[in-house]
Amino acid sequence: MSSSIPAGEVRLFSGSSNPQLAESIAAKLGVPLDGTHISRFSNDNLYIQLSASVRYRRVYIVQSLSQPVNDSLMELLMMIDIARGAAASEIHAIIPYYSFGRSDKKDAPRISITARLVADLLKTAGATHVMSIMFHSPQVHGFFGIPTDPLSSRIVFRDYLSTHDLSGSIIVSPDMGQAKSAARFARTLDLPIAAGNKERISDTEVVISGLVGNQVRGHKRALIYDDEIATGGSIHELSRVLINEGVEDILVVCTHGVFTQGAVERLASVPQISEIITTDTVYIPPEKMHPKLTVLSIAQVFADAIHHNFNRESLSDLFVFGE
Repeated sequence: MSSSIPAGEVRLFSGSSNPQLAESIAAKLGVPLDGTHISRFSNDNLYIQLSASVRYRRVYIVQSLSQPVNDSLMELLMMIDIARGAAASEIHAIIPYYSFGRSDKKDAPRISITARLVADLLKTAGATHVMSIMFHSPQVHGFFGIPTDPLSSRIVFRDYLSTHDLSGSIIVSPDMGQAKSAARFARTLDLPIAAGNKERISDTEVVISGLVGNQVRGHKRALIYDDEIATGGSIHELSRVLINEGVEDILVVCTHGVFTQGAVERLASVPQISEIITTDTVYIPPEKMHPKLTVLSIAQVFADAIHHNFNRESLSDLFVFGE
């Protein structure tokens, strides 16, 4: 896409969590990625300095809230505060992976709804706008007191999977909470959908007692579609259920490939899982790559959203709840 964004009117910075994605976004926009100096004092406090003037400019800060999550959040808050104090006209927090979105409800006594708390902190720090990809649940969008764009990764997966023969396939969501999102994805591929009946025992253990929706039996290939994979427990358990239903080939599709505790190796060890497809919202270092793992870039989605935003154009075609 040829950019109509005058480079002198914007500043694009990156925190330390995913500079590779920030560089890709900058390249697609045709604007420079300005430098960010990040170091620590002897007492472990962060020190951050933006390398370019932001006065009366629109500032875009790219930072995934990935591991180390708390450091990534503090970096983002400090960078927003720096831009506000230096008289930026607008401050856009580009958060490819909003990890705190998993804490979206009060389902136990004396706990924090951290997704809302972090949303409040971003506003307090000085952010005027937020963009992210695939919040964990729709209510997370409502926690923000500033304009927030929940973008979708479906177009990236659709374009990639259009090169696959998906005849006889079915989309399967691990649980009912992701069923609506999976249904939208299924419509883009014109495939039927089912969902797992999941009960979470702990952060790493789940039980899927059955499937809801279209009958899986008779389908030889299943596409498991989820927003995030951390330990891989849900996907591993759902794969067992699908294999018992006669599925012979499984493609795993997720937006946020967090992949902790050997998740990629755990899933790749299942013979029926032929490919694990994710995006680069979370940086995956070369040593964590696997022959079964495919990483697609989400940079064009953010570049298009920033382009539309800069020109005061609608972003509705890019939204997660769009058709």
